[in-house]
Formats: sequence, C-alpha cells, structure tokens
Amino acid sequence: MGTTDPLARYEVCRCEIDGEAMWLDVSRMSFDDALWKKLAEPMTKAFDAMNALEAGAPANVTEDRMVGHYWLRAPELAPNDAITQQIEDAVARAKQFAVAVHLGQIKPPRGDGFFVLLVIGIGGSALGAQWLCDTLTETDAPMIVRFIDNTDPSGIDRVIEEIGDSLELTMTLVVSKSGSTCETLNGMVEVARAYANAGLDFAKHAVAVTQDGSVLHERATGEGWLATFPMWDWVGGRTSVLAMPGLLPVALVGADVDELLSGAHDADLVTRERAIRENPAATLAAMWYAAGGGRGDRQMVVLPYSDRLALFSRYLQQLVMESLGKGTTRDGARTKQGLTVLGNKGSTDQHALVQQLRDGRDDFFVTFVRVLADRGGVSPRVAADATSGDCLDAFWQGTRDALTENGRDSMTITMRNLDEWSIGALIALFERAVGLYAELIDVNAYDQPGVEAGKQAASAVIELQREVLAHLSQHKGKALTAAEISQGVERPDEAERIHHLLTHAAANPDHGVTASRDGQGGRRFQIAPLPASG
Repeated sequence: MGTTDPLARYEVCRCEIDGEAMWLDVSRMSFDDALWKKLAEPMTKAFDAMNALEAGAPANVTEDRMVGHYWLRAPELAPNDAITQQIEDAVARAKQFAVAVHLGQIKPPRGDGFFVLLVIGIGGSALGAQWLCDTLTETDAPMIVRFIDNTDPSGIDRVIEEIGDSLELTMTLVVSKSGSTCETLNGMVEVARAYANAGLDFAKHAVAVTQDGSVLHERATGEGWLATFPMWDWVGGRTSVLAMPGLLPVALVGADVDELLSGAHDADLVTRERAIRENPAATLAAMWYAAGGGRGDRQMVVLPYSDRLALFSRYLQQLVMESLGKGTTRDGARTKQGLTVLGNKGSTDQHALVQQLRDGRDDFFVTFVRVLADRGGVSPRVAADATSGDCLDAFWQGTRDALTENGRDSMTITMRNLDEWSIGALIALFERAVGLYAELIDVNAYDQPGVEAGKQAASAVIELQREVLAHLSQHKGKALTAAEISQGVERPDEAERIHHLLTHAAANPDHGVTASRDGQGGRRFQIAPLPASG
C-alpha cells in the first residue's frame, strides 16, 4: 500500500460502514496495490451480477427461484408490489404479535402469559435466530428462549427438562419452509407429545413459520394454532435471519426489529458502492481472494471479542461454507471451492488457538471482531488502573501483534456498540461479501446441492432400516448376520450399512432388536419372538 508506517497503513486500509459506528481494518493482511488492479474488472462484473440479483433475476438455478434477502430490509426494491407488501405486512404482524404476547393479550389456557419461547428448527431455520437471541436478549427480557435444533433424543429431552413445569407457559415456534424437514418434524412430534403428557393442548401453544400451502401450514391452520407466519421461496435458509425465522424470535425476546433492519439497510447502501476500497464488503471479498489465492487455500478463523458473539462463528460457518463450498462452476465445470470457517471467541479461545495460529501451520487468516463499548455503565478498576474491558481490548491488540510479528494475516471489524443496528450491519456486510466473492470464484452462492444430497441419502437409510426390520420380524427368534440380512432384503452391497443400522437399533429399546457375538468376532441380530400365550 506504499507505506510501512502502521498508522498510515491503517488509515488507508480502514473502510467504514457508517462513520464511527462500524469499520473494517485490513491493514494487517498481506496484499499490495496490484490486488485492486487485478480485481477491478472481475469485481465490476460481480457488482453487475449483484445488481441483477437485487432486481429479481433468478439466481438459484437448481430451484429456479429468485434470491431476495436484500429486499427484507428494503421492501421497495422488490421486483413487484406483491412482494413488497408481503414483506411489510409480515414485519408489521410480527411486531404486533410480539406486543400482544408481552401484554398478555395472547396467552396460554393456563397462566397469565407466555414467558418461555421454544424454537424448533434446523440449519438456517434456527442458527441465525440462536445467534441473534443470544446476542440481543437482555436480563429483563419478556421471554427466555430455548432451541431444539437437532434430532438428538437426549438433546430434546434436555431442553424439555430445562423447561420443566414452565411448559404450560411456553410458546413453541416450529420453523420449516416445507414442514417435512426430518429434524424439525421429529422435534415437533416429540414436543407435542410432551405437551400432551402434561395435559396441555399443543395447538394452543404453537406458532408455525412456514411456506403457504406446506404440510406444516396445513397442520397449523387445520388444528387452530395461535398463528402462522410466512417463509418465502425467494429467501434461502442461511439468509433468512432477517426474515420471519429470525425476526419473530427476536421480537418475542424484546429486541428492536426496526433497528436490526435499519442496520442491514444502511450497510447495504455502503456495500453497493462500486469503488472496491470504499466498499467494506468488496474489500472483505478481496481479502478472502488474496488470502486463499482465489481457491480457499486458507481457513478463516473468526475471533469476536465479546461473549455475546460466541455463536457468531457458527452462524458464519453456514452462511459462508454452504454458499461457497461448491464442486462446480456456474457453467457446470468441475471445481473444488470453498472457504473454511472456524473459531469461537476471544480472549477465551485464544488460549486454545493462538499457540498454533502464531507458531504452527500458516494455513489461515484471522477475522477479529472488536466491540468498543464495554457495558452500559462505569466499570470498576481491576488492576493497574485498568478495567476488565481494558484487559479484553489489550488481549485483542496483543494477539493481533503476536500474529503480525510472525507474518500471520489478520483483519478486524470494529463496532462502537453491540446493539441491533450493529448486528444488522454485520449480517449485511457478510451476506454481500459472500455474494461478491462467489462471483469472483465463479460459483453459485445460492444453491446447496451437497445439502440436498445428504438429505436424500439419509432418507434412503431410513427406508433401508424399514426393510431390515421387516425382514427380522419375519424371522423372529433367528439370529442373523448383517451379510445374511443384506442377502435377504436383496441389498447385497449394503451389509456394512445394515450392520451400523442394527448396532444402533440394538442399543435402544425402540425396535426390540438384540445383538450377540457369533463366536467369530462378528455380530448377529434378531428380534425376539413373542412369548407364548398362557
């Protein structure tokens, strides 16, 4: 950048979102002016593609749909009045619904109001909301929130046990675009059973966030749930954090939805700027490109220096890795692209990570997130005329310097306050950076064929289990090897898979399967015959 003075380099490498509220500093990244010349033409094409995307051009070609998460914070930009109205109506309804819940106008059959919120979802239908709620929920929030975001029985049990006697005061949000997603459906069935076991009517506690006409929508309207809120086919799961999957939980825990959307809107205005070095999202994408050679050769280690941002790296993992991890270019040519994201929080996790980051493999770059305002009031001195917040910021500077001294790249996003506006701006910054970087490496950021392949493979495993259990039932009392069963169900190539299925089944009482050693180090499986009647 033409200077070796750290402060001078910082000044020219600083890119603002909104004055002193939020900025990106890339002065500790390894690049020079040649990068901007190299990326000038590709970035111009990327900006053109983003303009077309925001204008409504189909972007998810595998599902033949538009990608419109940018309209969520600027409904007037939607390609038609119907979508504009849908967005405005949904946001207004979510805010009104939250107010009615907080005032006790919407309440459970038993009790004066809903004070616990249980959200059931998976992936983008839960992860963004988890991060937002963890970040923005205050100690005096009108509702506490819990999440079921997996189909792990012990995890489901744990959440229900944590809620305990408060289940009668608990509102459950079921979030699924199709309503048939396995993990969400399983969680809903188990939670509905818990309500029933407590003598409660699940429908009187339930809210659906789903697409009109889905299986979930039909169930919610048919059973008379408290409310339904929309999910739209032009908003992908990983970019739905500012749609109803994220905004409704945020409103219910008392955060300011308007400020969240305002932050994203303001960041969008800045990140549409075509001068790369004045556009923080374009600068961020350029740093990803420079660090990984346009091939994702380096991992991005995310270290936010705030407990409230502990889940930020998990949110980014889905946004970045699901969007950029692709095996083909947009024209179908084979490629291996992606950007691996890992991390947690500073300074806690620097005790686990920094030794390797400074002295070990040089296969990463760090993205620090720094919050200037420590707390709402005055902090006590803890040592040497310093506060706890002073120490936290010192750890950021110390870690940053330690990495720089050993030639390790880092950049820093600084926020004056950790509030709704800043979080909205942070979301918009990374969403735009992902879109621009995808154009630079020629992949479609808005489809997810690998995820769909995994879902289909899991469905095939469940179908195989059904066949295997039926075969064992037909041969009750007979102990069979996985290889024998694979022949019996005419799946000769599936013996290993059948072994794993039945090992799991035998460890649980659900299907009546038992396992025994066959004397040769292998296992035999059976379903015990019914006892003879007296």
